[in-house]
Amino acid sequence: MDKDTIVEQLETINNNLYEFLESQDQEKWETGPEKKWTTGQHALHLLQSIKTLNNALSLPKFILQLKFGKANRPVRDFETVTNRYKERLIEANGITFGPSKNIKPPRLKEKNYLLDRIQTESKKLQYKTKKWKDNDLDTYILPHPLMGKIPVREIVMWTSYHVNHHLETLKEKY
Repeated sequence: MDKDTIVEQLETINNNLYEFLESQDQEKWETGPEKKWTTGQHALHLLQSIKTLNNALSLPKFILQLKFGKANRPVRDFETVTNRYKERLIEANGITFGPSKNIKPPRLKEKNYLLDRIQTESKKLQYKTKKWKDNDLDTYILPHPLMGKIPVREIVMWTSYHVNHHLETLKEKY
C-alpha cells in the first residue's frame, strides 16, 4: 500500500473514531461489558499505541537500525499484515501487552483531553508517514508486541487496522 493511501486511511479511520467517541453516551466512557475494557480504556490504549509509534518515528534512522536492524524480507500487503495480526491475537488468548497491560480506566473528565490527544497524535503520524521516504518505510523495522519486528510501512498500515478494530468493537459491544 502506498503511503498516500495509508495516510488517507489513517485520516478516515481516526475521524470515524473521533465522531463515534464524541457522540457516544457519556456514561459509557467509564463502563464496558463485564470483564472488558471501558470505552475510555480503548481510547487510552489507542493513544498509547499511536504515541509510541510517533516517538519511534522521531528517532534518527541510524538509532532504529542499531536497535532493531533492517528488514530482511519484502513488505507484506495490508491484508497479509492484518490476517497475521488476527492470528497472533487469537494465539495471545486475551493477554494484553506493553503499557496497556494494566491500563486504568480514565475518568469522564479526561475524555476531551484524550480525544484531543488522539487527534493530535494521529495527525503527527500522518505527517511523519508522508515525510518518510518510501525506501525507508520498507527498510527500517520496529518491534510489535505480537508480530515481532516488522517494517515501518507494515506497522503504520497495522495502526490503521488497529484503530478500526477497536472502533468496530466499540460499535458492536458498547
